[in-house]
Amino acid sequence: MKVQTGLDRLVEEHFRSLKNCKVGLLAHPASVDGSLRHILPLMHASGVNITKLFGPEHGVFGDAQDMEVVEEAEDAVDPLTKARVYSLYGHEESSLKPSVEMLSGLDVLVIDMQDVGARYYTFAATMVFAMQTAAEAGVRVLVLDRPNPIGGKEEDIEGPAVESGYRSFVGAFDLPMRHGLTMGEYARLMKSELSIDVDLEISEMVGWKRSMDFDATGLPWVLPSPNMPTVDTAWIYPGMCLIEGTLLSEGRGTTRPFELVGAPYLDPNQWIHALPTERFDGVALRPTYFTPTFQKHAQSRCGGLQIHVQDRKPVRSVYLAVALMAGALKVAPQDFKWRTERYEYITDRLAIDLLFGSTKPREALEAGASAQDVIETFRTNERAFAERRRGSLLYT
Repeated sequence: MKVQTGLDRLVEEHFRSLKNCKVGLLAHPASVDGSLRHILPLMHASGVNITKLFGPEHGVFGDAQDMEVVEEAEDAVDPLTKARVYSLYGHEESSLKPSVEMLSGLDVLVIDMQDVGARYYTFAATMVFAMQTAAEAGVRVLVLDRPNPIGGKEEDIEGPAVESGYRSFVGAFDLPMRHGLTMGEYARLMKSELSIDVDLEISEMVGWKRSMDFDATGLPWVLPSPNMPTVDTAWIYPGMCLIEGTLLSEGRGTTRPFELVGAPYLDPNQWIHALPTERFDGVALRPTYFTPTFQKHAQSRCGGLQIHVQDRKPVRSVYLAVALMAGALKVAPQDFKWRTERYEYITDRLAIDLLFGSTKPREALEAGASAQDVIETFRTNERAFAERRRGSLLYT
């Protein structure tokens, strides 16, 4: 049986609960039902009065690249619904959170975004920021739940805590890199832990189980952002996004973002031989060369590795990424560099520290620690988070 998303359930009910309401919608390209119909025209065709439309990072239609500012005109209007359009990813960090004025006049804010189960994937943080403003504005929030495409079991949790001095858009809240929550569960957890006094309703899924791979849901995959083209990409993203904190290419500008990794100075065969001798669960690594068309090392031939996902469920991408960085440091200690330029509005801390949520993993790698040594320091937090999240789970 195909899983029913929160949107599918509303479609089945002909959006009855939203009739006679002034509705705001926070959505993106993957906000589709099981037949690939986007929520915006579906709501409009059902007579829902959408008066305001909000776009997260990458924009409502997902056409902007990572960290590319989306600036809507002061009078921007959606051509279909005539709703006022707002960007929640502008020039300043303050743009990430809607103002009370933006939500004024609404009865309900509907949030429908496909997440990929990683802390630094910014849609969930945008949802929580919107919940906080909705609480101030007295606006009800309805989250339409969707599957965590990389599973949700306790043993799937990966990563360290986010220290208070290292909060950012990629670590807005203290969650591990791979948290195993759906968007609805994430909203419930943050409402509780941050004491957000908002009228929150979750349109729950039907048929989703925590052990499910996305393909098992029977739902279509629509890339929720420009560099998340496949389900395999999502499976390795929680670890491979760490590569953004280095000057290695993470494969942006190729057709295999996050599955290709490398740099012009790396010899693929030397690199692969510097990695741990045990096999990485669920993936195979292949030495290769690639030339990004944009972003890091654009138009330069990079020696690197391609990650081939062979069996998704045992994949532990955080360990994989840490091992790749440790190996690159070993074979090219003079050339390997951390990213130092502005990252997600932050200029005074390294991107890698923001992604880890602490300086400790970076410092351990610089001191020559093995990937396994680094990963072991995350275990206490992983167990603690498994306990923290239990009261917020909707699917058991």
